Amino acid sequence: MNGQNNHQSPDEYDCTMPDATVRRIRFSIIWIIPVLSVLIAGFLIWKSFANNGPEITVMFDTADGLTSGQTQVKNKAVVLGTVEGISLTDDLRHVNVRIRMNAGSGPMLTDKARFWVVRPRINGASITGLETLMSGAYIAFDPGLDGAGEGKGRRVTEFRGLEAPPGVRSGQPGRTYTLITPTIGSIGQGAPVFFRDVDVGEVLGYTMPPGGRGPILIQLFVREPYDHYLYPDTRFWSVSGVKVGLGAGGLKVQMQSLQALFSGGVAFGLPMEKEKGQTTEEAPADTVFRLYDSQEDAESAGYHERVPLATYVTSSVKGLVPGSQVTMFGIQIGSVTSVKLDLDQKTGHPRVRIGMQIQPERVLSAKEIHHEALPDMFRTLVENGLRASTDSASLLTGESMISLNFVKNAPPAQTTMEGQTLVIPSQAGGMSGIMDSLSTVAGRLADMPFEQIGVNANNLLAHVDKTLTGPDVQQSLASLKESLKNLQALSGQLNSGLHPLMQRLPEMVTALDQTLQNANRLLASYGGNSDFHRNLQAMVIQLSQAARSLRFLSEFLTNHPTALISGR
Repeated sequence: MNGQNNHQSPDEYDCTMPDATVRRIRFSIIWIIPVLSVLIAGFLIWKSFANNGPEITVMFDTADGLTSGQTQVKNKAVVLGTVEGISLTDDLRHVNVRIRMNAGSGPMLTDKARFWVVRPRINGASITGLETLMSGAYIAFDPGLDGAGEGKGRRVTEFRGLEAPPGVRSGQPGRTYTLITPTIGSIGQGAPVFFRDVDVGEVLGYTMPPGGRGPILIQLFVREPYDHYLYPDTRFWSVSGVKVGLGAGGLKVQMQSLQALFSGGVAFGLPMEKEKGQTTEEAPADTVFRLYDSQEDAESAGYHERVPLATYVTSSVKGLVPGSQVTMFGIQIGSVTSVKLDLDQKTGHPRVRIGMQIQPERVLSAKEIHHEALPDMFRTLVENGLRASTDSASLLTGESMISLNFVKNAPPAQTTMEGQTLVIPSQAGGMSGIMDSLSTVAGRLADMPFEQIGVNANNLLAHVDKTLTGPDVQQSLASLKESLKNLQALSGQLNSGLHPLMQRLPEMVTALDQTLQNANRLLASYGGNSDFHRNLQAMVIQLSQAARSLRFLSEFLTNHPTALISGR
């Protein structure tokens, strides 16, 4: 029974149990917030991975101004990456800066790329990086791309940072060149390059020769279009510091620029052929030029025709150095090449050999120069009195030069040859010549027997004194005194005897004039051409002459009564 009661048929079960109700699940708006959060987080994660470029490491000497997570990598003010970490190298000498670059910067990360820290810098007279005083330092990046915008090297992830900004950036038009010089002076990295006082480039740096022997190589960059003004025979010269000179125009102070004063600088000009309008080819990139000490040296190097001369002097050559001027009539015609002491062991007479280079192009045109005839021309000039002498170029600085002058009545001299060098005679000049002349005069004065002359003068004075005080001279003086007394008495007697005659002379002259007048009247009244008339006329002339003589005698005796004794 119990079993039958517990087990019911399906039909009975279905009739007694109700059907279950199925309800639909409705979407709640509260689920939007977590869904959006998941989507945004996923997008940010995807974007973070999508925008991240490669990770690189740059090694610097110091991490001054760099901060992890803040310092940015920029190129032309565009952010290309961010510093993620800074650590020391294993040897503790450098720092490794780990940088996460942005996406798309991978093609630019080649072995030609360069990194440097931009911070305030003072280089000579220029100040750079002042904008980092407010924003902080950042790492500048230069990809080193070619003209097509494609990388020039292989892909790398480790770089060596620069401690100073490079002089040439990628994409900057221009050319690089090299200068050779024995010393760089005050020329440093970043020094300006001038063309006609215009800043057209800068010095990139310099390279010392192996072992410290040989010329120094200076690399420089000239911007476009000024690089087209460089030719194979262009000459560079140093414009560092201040140039002070004292000449005929007074004190001259020349300074290229304030930046060149502090950091040095170089300048170049057009060659002579280009200045005259002759066309020449441009100098290609990486051409090697020589750096001269001054503009005068650079201009002198432009003269191609040179005549080697030499002379020997036995006077002081203080202030004469290689590079000193060689002048003729005050016009520079060459320069000194060597000054060397020459000691002849056979004769034992020391002298100084002065080597010179004459540049005929300074005074003659190219058509007038005949190289073969130049030595003969100088021989002719020597025959006409040409001599070389040292002269003072500046009394203030003590600088000397060689003057080629023509000496009047110069003794005959001949020229000789030392290989290809023509040796011309010399003559002391300048202060040395004056001192030599004074030495000659002093020597002649020293040779004069002044002591013997003094002894003879003393003997003569003593003899004269004895003679004047002797009895003969005393007796002669007494006789002379007596003669003067007698002469004075005679003169008095003559004056007393001639006084009546002197009184009558005017009357005689007056009577003679009256006679002449009467004779003239008689001659005029008689007239005719008879003998009487002619004799009478001759008598009148004689009477006129006699009257004139008496008048002259009267005036002379009046003025000089002693003439009757002593004569006229």
